Amino acid sequence: MFIAGFPAAALGTNCYVAAGDGPGGACVVVDPGIGVLADLDALLAEHRLTPVAVLLTHGHFDHVWSAATLCADRDIPAYVHSADLGLLADPTMGLPISLAQLVGPGREYTGLVEPRLVSDGDVLELAGAAFTVDHAPGHTGGSVLYRTLGAEPVCFTGDVLFEGTIGRTDLPGGDTATMTASLRERLLTLDDATVCLPGHGARTTIGRERVANPYLTGLAAPDTRRTGF
Repeated sequence: MFIAGFPAAALGTNCYVAAGDGPGGACVVVDPGIGVLADLDALLAEHRLTPVAVLLTHGHFDHVWSAATLCADRDIPAYVHSADLGLLADPTMGLPISLAQLVGPGREYTGLVEPRLVSDGDVLELAGAAFTVDHAPGHTGGSVLYRTLGAEPVCFTGDVLFEGTIGRTDLPGGDTATMTASLRERLLTLDDATVCLPGHGARTTIGRERVANPYLTGLAAPDTRRTGF
């Protein structure tokens, strides 16, 4: 699988493209954040890629900001878990601050129209690849992982797991006990070779995080590790 990406200038949210058949064909876009469209267009042109869908790991504004425009311009769908539909409609939901305070003045947010909903265990056949959806709440109620197999198994972890740390649980929809369960049951069950592509920061692997991430080292994984769909 071909994967490329870059961090958004605003808040450093990673935007990825993934193409099962390599450059020159169809791809999915994962988490198009704030102000990414020009850089995304350049990346797509460089690798001759055509987006066929947007995958949203969760509904926070810094991960979904450009999704509506991208979907409208390209006439493609976006996929998200139903538990985060409220965040898509109102990026300040539950917060005591305004949108301008979040992202600065002059930015206008456009919500998605009729996104496609994903559920735990769904397999999305897109862009020459199969993406398995794992519901992994804790950062938000609708946080999901998108996993795909290949010579190198890959998991887009959004803001559930980062290199050396995890997503915060003190925002609306977050819950520490739920996050702990997601880490134990959804991530620690994956094969050590699984490459994790987080919503912020550098790529890592399950094996590395299992032994070095302080939020994981004290958790015991269930007996069965998941290597397939």
